[in-house]
Amino acid sequence: MTLLAHDRYCDEIAHQVGLLRSVVTSGTDLSATVPTCPDWSLEELVRHTGGALRWVELMVRTRAQEEVPEEQVPGVEGPEARGDAAALDAWLAQAGEQVVAALREAGPDAKVWGWAGILSAGFWARRMAHEITVHRADATLAAGLPYEVAPDVAADAIDEWLQIVEYVQRTEPHDAARELRGPGRSIHLHATDTGPEVNAERSEMGVPPPEGWGRLVVLTEDGVTWRRGHEKATVALRGPLTSVLLAFYRRLPLDAPELEVLGERELLEFWLERATFG
Repeated sequence: MTLLAHDRYCDEIAHQVGLLRSVVTSGTDLSATVPTCPDWSLEELVRHTGGALRWVELMVRTRAQEEVPEEQVPGVEGPEARGDAAALDAWLAQAGEQVVAALREAGPDAKVWGWAGILSAGFWARRMAHEITVHRADATLAAGLPYEVAPDVAADAIDEWLQIVEYVQRTEPHDAARELRGPGRSIHLHATDTGPEVNAERSEMGVPPPEGWGRLVVLTEDGVTWRRGHEKATVALRGPLTSVLLAFYRRLPLDAPELEVLGERELLEFWLERATFG
């Protein structure tokens, strides 16, 4: 599948950091529990995200060829004072600026250790763009604020996740994702609000598909496969692309009013229980 441009990922990281900073400085109680990550407060979520940005920055800047322990990353834990929105905001801003600068300087092809079999700075640009995009959703939900994401980013976040599930099945046979096997089951993701600019598909016969972005995920005996398109499936998840993204990442319940589940809902729930990460 075609990825977004490296600079697009870098731009999006900067954009998402700015939006997350606006949540930090919105006056929301930093000790509030994050509904979608109930083990974390809002402050802990932000510290996790900013720490991940600093970790990636160090690895990309130094062209690390193996994983760097987090304890070796300067400033990874964030400001000493807890509950200080201004200090947390400044720390997050610096992390965003530094990781974007490191990724731009490296370019997509620089060799850097990665955990999904892709050893390049380009992997980290894509990964962190989607990491912060999804965790910003967690933060906005905790703050009760609206959430939107660009269609190309939302679509690519789903594609990346599907590719990671494929990788996990190949390399970690004891992971929960191993259960996502078996013939004759499929999941259709259908975004109802996207136009032809977001991976508009055409059938093999050249007939325009139903309006909107679509992916077909097939559970085979050899593992998960997926492709672009609109096809009959065991279960279909339909709705605005952002809502489909959030549901697929288990940030939005399947019974949300903007979503529609057609077919065997149990299969979709089975997938979400075993393929969620991030």
